[in-house]
Amino acid sequence: MQKTTFAITKMDCPTEEQLIRNRLRSFEGIGALSFDLMQRELTVAHEPGREAALLEALAGIGMDPVLRAEGAPPAPEARASWARAWLPLAASGVLAAAAEALAWTSSEEGSAVVAALAVASLALGGREMLLKGWRALRTFTLNINFLMTLAVAGAVALGEWPEAAMVTFLFALAEKIEGYSLDRARTAIRSLMALAPESALVETGSGWALRPAADVREGDRVRVRPGDRLPVDGVVYAGASTVNEAPLTGESAPVAKRAGDRVLAGTINGRGVLDFEVTADGRRSTLARVVEAVKQAQAQKAPTQRFVDVFARYYTPAVVAAALLVAVGPPLAGLGPWSVWVYKALVLLVIACPCALVISTPVTVVSGLASAARRGILVKGGRYLEAGAALKAIAFDKTGTLTHGVP
Repeated sequence: MQKTTFAITKMDCPTEEQLIRNRLRSFEGIGALSFDLMQRELTVAHEPGREAALLEALAGIGMDPVLRAEGAPPAPEARASWARAWLPLAASGVLAAAAEALAWTSSEEGSAVVAALAVASLALGGREMLLKGWRALRTFTLNINFLMTLAVAGAVALGEWPEAAMVTFLFALAEKIEGYSLDRARTAIRSLMALAPESALVETGSGWALRPAADVREGDRVRVRPGDRLPVDGVVYAGASTVNEAPLTGESAPVAKRAGDRVLAGTINGRGVLDFEVTADGRRSTLARVVEAVKQAQAQKAPTQRFVDVFARYYTPAVVAAALLVAVGPPLAGLGPWSVWVYKALVLLVIACPCALVISTPVTVVSGLASAARRGILVKGGRYLEAGAALKAIAFDKTGTLTHGVP
């Protein structure tokens, strides 16, 4: 089987991951699926020639996949302006609040003006949620978007326009905050990748010339001037200097380098000039392996996250079953009108949605791993991050480090 990586900008949380799994579960010629929510990437093991069919299947559930060439770095994401990202949501909140206020003061929740305000709020803040709910229904995925869409549709059917608008706005706001927290984690990973410069001074037949660091290959000869960062790994063959290796080792003391010594990408040259022969290009450098380790670490689920995932798998259907029981049972038993109990069932759906519970653990783990990486600490997964809570004491040496000064 071959492996193909897709960049999916609309894949933000475990909800989208489950949607994709359900869509590809019965797909012929598919092996393992590997999700990198931090980089918004999906890697699929599949039989040769299935790329076009996979693209079509993912596009069919609104994921907008882009095929990424093997070994290619992640494409920079197009960032929406602040106004484009937040103004529609802010307007949705204002309109929802206006609908609530007007309904409260006039005691007419079903009036034309209240309904118009609520519809405008839903159009601005609920479009994405309603689309996701429809896709979940089509793929038989019982997730948070399905539950919220069902609750909003029920509220509209009962004429509870302000409630439908306000619930939709609050859910959209929660999703926006979740996306923001993951963006911060992605930024931390990008800052690690940015430690290596984009260009290198490479020896040619007629002297030295600047080339993109991505084009430097093993065996090339590179020169690093005073104060520059090293673009790739190598072994010094001429020159002498000191190198600050703190970005990789955590040891702040400069390390002397001369002919025969190893130098690493992302470290900072001191006052001398170093000429070295490349031993590993940018994709295989020590820095690249550190970045890859951090990216892979967030995919290793912590014990709490595994528990929550299993819990949510049974909890969500149980909530739907309980809501159906509340909607149908009491009216059939003659304990009140259908409208009252259907409304109570919709309230149960909204307040019992496991979204915050399911999202809280992966976001916390990813944020913790990325925050540590930003400070030069490499944690090899969520379970090791959680294990830190059991520490009672830590012994440091007099310089305050826990390393031997090597990666």
